[in-house]
Amino acid sequence: MNKLFIEDLDLRGKKVLVRLDLNVPGDSEGNVTGDGRVWAALPTLKYSLDQGAALILCSHRGRPKGKVVEKLSLRRVAVRLGELLKHDIRFVPGDPVMGNDVLAAIKAIKPGEIILLENLRFDPREKKNDPAFARELAALADLYINDAFPVSHRCQASVCSVPGWITSAYGYQVKKEEEFLARLLGDVERPYVGILGGAKVSTKLGVISAFLEQVDKLLIGGGLSYTFMAAMGRPIGKSIFEHHYLATARSFLKKYPDKIVLAVDNYVVEDIGPQYESKLVDRIPDGYESIDIGEKTKKLFAAEIAKAKTVFWNGPLGFFEDPRHAAGTRFIAEEVAKVKERGGYSVIGGGDSAAAISQAGLNYRLYSFISTGGGAALEFVEGEKLPGLEALTDKDR
Repeated sequence: MNKLFIEDLDLRGKKVLVRLDLNVPGDSEGNVTGDGRVWAALPTLKYSLDQGAALILCSHRGRPKGKVVEKLSLRRVAVRLGELLKHDIRFVPGDPVMGNDVLAAIKAIKPGEIILLENLRFDPREKKNDPAFARELAALADLYINDAFPVSHRCQASVCSVPGWITSAYGYQVKKEEEFLARLLGDVERPYVGILGGAKVSTKLGVISAFLEQVDKLLIGGGLSYTFMAAMGRPIGKSIFEHHYLATARSFLKKYPDKIVLAVDNYVVEDIGPQYESKLVDRIPDGYESIDIGEKTKKLFAAEIAKAKTVFWNGPLGFFEDPRHAAGTRFIAEEVAKVKERGGYSVIGGGDSAAAISQAGLNYRLYSFISTGGGAALEFVEGEKLPGLEALTDKDR
């Protein structure tokens, strides 16, 4: 990437605005219940402090829709970040993000100090990519660093527009993401197996198309698979599918008949809920919906993964949020873990896949790389340019 890297900047004595992704899960009071993305931020913060910078951190959390939602405040995240960094973090709430107290605190900040702003999405201008909001953020600092890979595919004010007003570079987590994901582009060790799950074909149409050009086998599960099953004329009961994408699914099946691998059996329920028990079927009956891949499918998918030297997985293969229906996703997580063990390369595309690995109690070290960004990782391996990275200052400018 021909963009400025954090090590290209002179940070000493400078106020540095750092865009992080602290969009971490929390309980009803906002306490952090998963801190993977907080850990990911530490290398850039430690380096910046060592170089004598004063840090102004900003991030979003959740989807507050431009309103103040207390449980989505970054106040509790500041506490966890301070614990992991072993450094005082001053959290300064704004009105809703920036006000007189924030401006006064930033004016007085000294090298070695850290301020964390309130959730950027409390201000509706963030998601609207409002240029005035971007100018306000840029005016807070001398330099800007993007270390928020998971949102670098989104054109929002703090991601895409701030770099237009201030010298900008990328941080260590972005560098790590790019280096590991780039190994999935171009020449890869084969067989190369892609695994895609999740709810909708429409949200992953680009990656399905790109993957079918790149991989040797594409295993499709979860809600994605039922549109493909329906396109084949297989019964899907009342499982979710997208009628408008049946023709697209048929075209993929016709063009790549030997690459696409779908479930051959499923666990189904009459309705999703604690009162409904699942049953294993080869054909999904009317009045039932599928909630997980079946036992034959597990063996089928495992056989393809066992041959693979390269694997990329994104998206759960069933309704894994309910532990009773998470067996298929857990099984795939365990099978993909064996790829690295036998010398292959395995990448998990963040989001729900990473959550499933945590839920299964599997160590992240079992995989070659686990991306912090689901959607951003997908677009990167599609070969798409990420606007948040493209906006950064060119090295040769």
